[in-house]
Amino acid sequence: MPAVLPIPLVSVIIPCYNYSHFLAEAIDSVLRQTHLATEIVVVDDGSVDDTRAVAARYPRVRYIYQHNQGLAAARNTGIENSTGTYITFLDADDWLFPDALAVNVQYLEQSQPAAFSAGWHTAVEANGFRREVMNSASPNAYLGLLARGNYIAMIAAVMFRRAILADFRFDTSLANCEDYDLFLRIARHHPVVQHQTPLAAYRFHDSAMSAHIPSMLVGALAVLGRHRPLLHTPDELAAYHQGVSYWTWYYCQRLWQESKVTPSAFAATMAFFLKRAPAAAYYYSLTGTKVMMKKAIKRLLPRTALKGLNQLGLIGYPIPQPGHVTTGDFSQTTPFSTIFGYDRGGPIDRYYIENFLQQESASIHGRVLEIGDNAYTKQFGASRVIQSDVLHIDPINAQATFVGDLSNAPHLPDAAFDCIILTQTLHLIYDFKGALMTCYRILKPGGTLLLTVPGITPIDKGEWKETWYWSFTDKALSRLMTELYTEAMFEIQSFGNVGVAAAYLYGMGLPEISRDKLDYYDPQFQVINTLKAVKQPVNA
Repeated sequence: MPAVLPIPLVSVIIPCYNYSHFLAEAIDSVLRQTHLATEIVVVDDGSVDDTRAVAARYPRVRYIYQHNQGLAAARNTGIENSTGTYITFLDADDWLFPDALAVNVQYLEQSQPAAFSAGWHTAVEANGFRREVMNSASPNAYLGLLARGNYIAMIAAVMFRRAILADFRFDTSLANCEDYDLFLRIARHHPVVQHQTPLAAYRFHDSAMSAHIPSMLVGALAVLGRHRPLLHTPDELAAYHQGVSYWTWYYCQRLWQESKVTPSAFAATMAFFLKRAPAAAYYYSLTGTKVMMKKAIKRLLPRTALKGLNQLGLIGYPIPQPGHVTTGDFSQTTPFSTIFGYDRGGPIDRYYIENFLQQESASIHGRVLEIGDNAYTKQFGASRVIQSDVLHIDPINAQATFVGDLSNAPHLPDAAFDCIILTQTLHLIYDFKGALMTCYRILKPGGTLLLTVPGITPIDKGEWKETWYWSFTDKALSRLMTELYTEAMFEIQSFGNVGVAAAYLYGMGLPEISRDKLDYYDPQFQVINTLKAVKQPVNA
């Protein structure tokens, strides 16, 4: 009787950054796999939503939390915290078809030299429309990836051998297209398997990284440009130039379809890119000096093409890639991000907020009230918290145990809470003095208020733009505490400097700033102020 071989373990790594509303569907799709030998690793890349709570509902999920470092770093963390013979990466907003893992395992078991196996996927539009996307196999995967772009397209349709990922990791310096870069580097040195089985659903939505077309075009061309010095044969060079043309046409046509650019402007724009994009991509991949590239484009471009590029968002939209900001970029009058750097690795202010809460974590115990959600209560209170309450202004918030305005909340019980976590909220309350008095009233004697407020800050353009009223200095907080909390002990700290303030205003992400710069403090440039106030015990 032939020996029964053990079923190889497959690790499914799910990086998640503020996608808790999608996460359960991704996890469920792994639990439904016909290949039963699986482990699920969820890497929470510094989410501020309830990603931890969603993951905790699944006993089979290994949950790893890290401060926000970006998608590439989260995937690398998943590799380091997994044990499977094979590895699949599933983004939190996508899902696997039931036979996905079984099919790729079979291909890899039958083709031992192959570094990875890649199938097809189904694109799911925001309106629910689905279309099957075929990644027609190339006899030479490396040449195919050079010439036809990332025809594999979806990383969840790929399964890697762990042994290969011991030598190749995702490049954390890339803001996007890190999977394309990895495919190219592996396929240059190793054979791969390509097949025609649909394996996963790729969800398209406005908040997805791939929806930002100008950045994706620059990223794809920069990744391609990295390989230019490695190419020597006529076939490789021809594939490279074909790839530049492919990426240019692909993304510019997507931009054209989503905008109202005249045919003449579009034609002039395309003519420019087909002639000059290869050199620009190569130059940018080597130097990262996007400002100089933009100046050259504006100087060399005919007026019609200049207008077309502006309408397409490729100039006049000066967004350097994360990790490649230069001092010249600050001469621009528009920010790199209008959402506080969430799309560039996470907001800079989270560094100070979370360090403050970690420093004061011993105060987060007993019955704790947090505003909006209880993410920080769970993250920093852990087992010390006996009861977690949430106050929210919106009655439809499922996490809320109390609903109302903190400045006028007579329904909140007196002397009930051991700790109140009030982060980045006070500036949204017009009667902030009333809110602080409510906090004092509902704290138990000896209870602690942990508060953070913005100093130098952008103003939200989205949900909170109509109620963004205030900024606070350390002196303002000190006066407020002296006036309102006469029987409390309080401590105020400030954080920031001119470099951090400028980076925050421009929307740079936290991973783009070194810790040395973050930790230097200049009181003239207060980005964040924190307050710890302890209500005087009864018998003090």
